[in-house]
Amino acid sequence: MLKDLGETQVECLLSSDDEAFTYNKRISRLSAIQEHRMIAKAIERNVPKEKIARALDINVRSLVRKATLIEGICEEAVALLKDKMCPMAVFDVLRKMLPIRQIETAELLINANNYSVGYASAILAGTPQAQLVNSSTPKRIKGMTAEALSRMESELSRLQQAISSIQDTYGQDHLHLTVLRGYLAKLVGNTKIAKYLERHHPEFFSEFKSIVETTA
Repeated sequence: MLKDLGETQVECLLSSDDEAFTYNKRISRLSAIQEHRMIAKAIERNVPKEKIARALDINVRSLVRKATLIEGICEEAVALLKDKMCPMAVFDVLRKMLPIRQIETAELLINANNYSVGYASAILAGTPQAQLVNSSTPKRIKGMTAEALSRMESELSRLQQAISSIQDTYGQDHLHLTVLRGYLAKLVGNTKIAKYLERHHPEFFSEFKSIVETTA
C-alpha cells in the first residue's frame, strides 16, 4: 500500500492512457504532465505531501506546484503535451492564454519540436490581446515596443496559416508520393530502362533512385 512506503521511495504502479508507469526517484524520463499525474494520484490515495516530497527530494511547495501543474490548462492542450518534455514554466505561460490559444500554442510547440520557455514566451508575445485571459491588461514585454509586439503578432499569424496549409494537404501529398514512388520503383527496376536513363539522363536516374530508396 502507498501509505506504507518508506521515505526513500514512492512507488505507484498506475495506469494512464493504457500505459503503466513506475514512479520513484528516477522520474527524469517522464514528461511534466506524466509526473503531475503520478503525484496527483498519490495525493488522492492519501499519501502525505510531506512524505512524497521527502521521497522525491523536493520541498512541499515544489510538490504542490507539480500537483497543480495543469490547473487552468484546457484538456485538449493537456492531451497534446502529455508526453512532451516541457519545462513547468511553459504551463505558466499557457495559463495566461484562453483555451483556444493554448491549443494553438501546443500545436506550434509540437510542430517546431521546441518546448522551451523562451519559445512559449515568444508565442505569448505574438498572441492577440483578445486571446489572453487578462485581455484588458496591455501586454508588456521587457525590451519590446508596442510596434514590435504588433509585428510579432502578424508574423506568428502567418506562420500558423502556413502550418495549417501544410497540414491540410499533407495526407494527399503523402498519397501522391507513395503512388509516384511505386511507379518509379518499377521504372528503375527495369534493366533496360535503368540503363537508358543512366546513360542519357543520369541526373534523372539519380533523383529517381533517391525517391525509390526513400523509406519515410
